[in-house]
This record gives sequence, C-alpha cells and structure tokens, in this order.
Amino acid sequence: MEYKKLKESLEELVKSYCQKECNFFGYEIWTHHIVIVQHFAVMLAKKLDANIEVVEIASLLHDFASIKDQNMYPDHHIHGAREAEIILKQYNYPTDKINMIKQCIVEHRGSVLSQHSSIESECLASADAMSHIDQLTSLLHLAYVKRNMGVVEGADWTWKKIERSWAKLCPEAQIIIKNKYLLAKDLLDHN
Repeated sequence: MEYKKLKESLEELVKSYCQKECNFFGYEIWTHHIVIVQHFAVMLAKKLDANIEVVEIASLLHDFASIKDQNMYPDHHIHGAREAEIILKQYNYPTDKINMIKQCIVEHRGSVLSQHSSIESECLASADAMSHIDQLTSLLHLAYVKRNMGVVEGADWTWKKIERSWAKLCPEAQIIIKNKYLLAKDLLDHN
C-alpha cells in the first residue's frame, strides 16, 4: 500500500476511535492534539532531516492506546507501541519501519524519558510537547472539565504540564513555539 493511502487509512482509524463514547478525552483529542502533533511532527522532520513517513505515522498512533482504552493511559507509550505494531502489520508495513515507529511512540513521553534514540523519536516527542503549548485551551479543558479541578489547582496543573512540555523540546521546536509558551506563561500568571 502506498504511503498516502496508508496515512489516510490510519487517520480514519484514529479519528473513528476519537469519536467513540468510550474515549475519555472526547473527540477534541483528534482536532486539538493528534492533528496538531502530526503538523508539528512533519514540520520538525523536514527541518531536522528525519524520516517523514516514520514520524508522521508515529504521530498519528502515539496516543492511540489511551484513546482506545483510558486504563492504558498510565503506560500508553508502551501499549501504544504494541497497538501500532498490530495495526501496521495488518497493512504489511515493513518491519524495520514498524520498529522505528514503535521506538518513537515508546520515547514520546517526556515524563518517562529525557533521551531519544533517534531524530525521529526527538521529532515526535517535541511535536507532542509543542501541541500542549500550542493548544492551551485543550489543556484547560482537560484540567477543569475532564479532571474537575478547581481554578487554582487547574491553573497550577496546566502550568506544570506546559513547563514539562517546554523542557522536553528540542532547540528547533523551542524557537518555533516560544511565543505561545510566553503567552501561556502570561495567561497563567506564572512569572
């Protein structure tokens, strides 16, 4: 299967799971996270001369496990790698690329790992963090609506998430997203 068709199939698959009622995060995880991660991942892959195909597929599947089943969230990077392998084998996708994608997914969580084994992994981890900074309203929704936090608790949780995200960005990503980071800092009143 050619890459463009595979990408379209994967987009439809992930989008369909985002629309399911069992998805804790709601459909917005598609519109306000996955699509944004995909955008930044491809941008960084081009900028850093990474394998765009690997990075883009990993960006589409990086949170699939937690979308599919909220109980997988604590280790969604591990479950997600396994899910990606199962999905991609159904398309007879090359094993070497599946392994690269799995590594990207395993390494995308900044709270778990600060070192990356490949430039593709660095692209995905940075793109994921960039989406958190870029989509501040999505984080606020998660804090206040999905997690029922109070005003101060939610703002504090959101700021800590923004700070963790900023810290895991590669230098090229920091340059791209710096203005949004400073805006989030100002809006959340953290000096």
